Amino acid sequence: MKLVARKPVSRTTSIALGILVWVLFFGAWKLAVVFGKVNTLLVPPPDKVLATLYTLVAEGDFLKDIGISILRIIGSFLGACIVAVPLGILMGTYAVAESFFNPFVSAWRYLPAPAFIPVLLMWLGTGEGPKLALLFIGVVFFLITLVMDYTRQVRIELIETSLTLGASQKRVLWNVIVPAVMPNVLIAMRQMLAVSWTYLVIAEIVASTTGIGAMMMRARRFLHTDEIMAGIVVIGILGLLFDLLFRWLHRVLFSYLYQNDK
Repeated sequence: MKLVARKPVSRTTSIALGILVWVLFFGAWKLAVVFGKVNTLLVPPPDKVLATLYTLVAEGDFLKDIGISILRIIGSFLGACIVAVPLGILMGTYAVAESFFNPFVSAWRYLPAPAFIPVLLMWLGTGEGPKLALLFIGVVFFLITLVMDYTRQVRIELIETSLTLGASQKRVLWNVIVPAVMPNVLIAMRQMLAVSWTYLVIAEIVASTTGIGAMMMRARRFLHTDEIMAGIVVIGILGLLFDLLFRWLHRVLFSYLYQNDK
């Protein structure tokens, strides 16, 4: 296959290459175990991990843990979007809003979310509050910045033409800027949802007995590495499914961007 810069490949080729990389990954993992390159206590073979995953799902409460983790991700991420999307659009549209909010947002963006665990526990107790708050803090400030930057990229010609035709500032915002930036807003949401999943295990070790992260922490106590790896595999699968969902939504909601692909 010849490499050509920026040249698209067919859907069949894309799917085949996507499958191939996973085959190579699991193949290399299995070979490393077979030839004794890794300690099987710390790195169990992939077939054992998959067998353990099946056992956890079929015989344990792992499906309940998965459902709880998904609800935590969705709840915290929706909250972050409700705050970040309108605020990011306002900051990207109006210099006054950016000048007021950006120093605050920029400072919080550099603070590590796990550092807030002690105070979140003191403020919100040991229930769902600190977990959702940690997932919210880990995403919201980065999402605000991404939405702001995407809003700035809306072509100035569109805004100037609208003003020339007599549109008010309010109509420019709702009828020009918002529709123009929404495809990129969905991309920003997709990018930051991946970050939210990376905080899941950290959030679920905060006085938690349920969720994928809590299961992995229990397995760590007894050196059940296969269960830990099974949890990692599940998070990866769920992340991929959510990513595919956002890609599908992008194609459905903004189909006009894909007319050249048909």
